[in-house]
Amino acid sequence: MSRIQTTLAALQAQGRKALIPYVTAGFPYADITPALMHGMVNAGADIIELGVPFSDPSADGPVIQKAGERALALGIGLTQVLVMVKTFRDKDMVTPVVLMGYANPVERYDQKHGEGAFIRDAAAAGIDGLLIVDYPPEECTAFAAALRAAGMDLIFLLAPTSTPERMQQVADVASGYVYYVSLKGVTGSGTLDTAEVAAMLPRIREHVQIPVGVGFGIRDAKTARAIGESADAVIIGSRLIQVIETQPHERVAAAAMDFLRPIRAALDA
Repeated sequence: MSRIQTTLAALQAQGRKALIPYVTAGFPYADITPALMHGMVNAGADIIELGVPFSDPSADGPVIQKAGERALALGIGLTQVLVMVKTFRDKDMVTPVVLMGYANPVERYDQKHGEGAFIRDAAAAGIDGLLIVDYPPEECTAFAAALRAAGMDLIFLLAPTSTPERMQQVADVASGYVYYVSLKGVTGSGTLDTAEVAAMLPRIREHVQIPVGVGFGIRDAKTARAIGESADAVIIGSRLIQVIETQPHERVAAAAMDFLRPIRAALDA
């Protein structure tokens, strides 16, 4: 079992829901990410999603786009992100880390370093999963198998518009967990309808046998708890980015912890 699968299985055995915060690597300061990751774990994060900055995102709303642009301006790319995770692993060999981003940086990495270099180097850095927004499941069978052979999971998005056929295509390839996008649109947009999410998850589980995490639109402890009633994991990104974006360097990790602790408590209540 991968680190993600082990973590989620242990939480399910305890009757607990996973808290998965998302932050953009290298934001708001180029050197902050490992300390921020440790802080989030101390505040109760079970898995960390780490965004790889990219110049042309298609699923990210204005908040995460801005964070990515700032990180790119600080010189953060995929190579630097792998170093950040390796630094995090110096002190934490338990918490799963998922890279979330787009195909271009991954494919460019292999162009520069040789075929298969990304999977090799990601595994060596301590990455546990990938969520590549623009990789459709029907074209990922070989890639998913190569990741699993290296101990990593390939995670996919499902949306309110996903058909049963698409759910099955994802189920055939995905491992670790599936990320259900609770809103139509980009990250940070719209108003979350928790009843609609609760109605959709049984439909997804008719096809998907692995845990289902829900993200997009979760901004506080109350909403997180409501989503946690039906989801296996709660994923929070845009609001956390807003919390840390104006903090001085020495307050970034503490601000993230202050934000996440009541959410952890709500999920455990």
